[in-house]
Amino acid sequence: MSDPRFPIGKFHYAGPPSEAERQGFIADIANTPAALRAAVSGLSAQQLETPYRDGGWTVRQVVHHLPDSHVNAYVRFKLALTEDEPTIKPYAEDRWAGLADTKSTPIDVSLVLLESLHDRWVQLLRSLAAEGWKRQFRHPESGLVPLEKNVALYAWHGKHHVAHVTELRKRMNW
Repeated sequence: MSDPRFPIGKFHYAGPPSEAERQGFIADIANTPAALRAAVSGLSAQQLETPYRDGGWTVRQVVHHLPDSHVNAYVRFKLALTEDEPTIKPYAEDRWAGLADTKSTPIDVSLVLLESLHDRWVQLLRSLAAEGWKRQFRHPESGLVPLEKNVALYAWHGKHHVAHVTELRKRMNW
């Protein structure tokens, strides 16, 4: 691994996915909660406060970041499916990671939240017909984002952050 910020590489979108690729992305999203739970299993309080890289978030912050981010993604999907090209509101993920709830909430709260959220999200994703995947939202910084691209991004996103924890465990021999 050459860059600890991107243990599985940077996100790359190769264009509209095939149905099989889309189903793979949905499976990745469905598997993220269990993968995260396994990645943090048995970690001590001190280990949870360890940054995954110099200048990076702690394991605790990574765990709380995933449901923060994915609840935003879930809402964006629902907005795109119910409104015509809605403009979404970005959020300051670094500031969210520094809030008191991230520092004081036990990680199991976010693990359970992620599991419940992904149960709902995967139900929604599996229900989409071909035309639903073409719907899009407007991101103020990056323009129109089709849902078929966003599902690929969040499949990557979950694996990306789980790898932050698993690679740290390897480096630290935990």
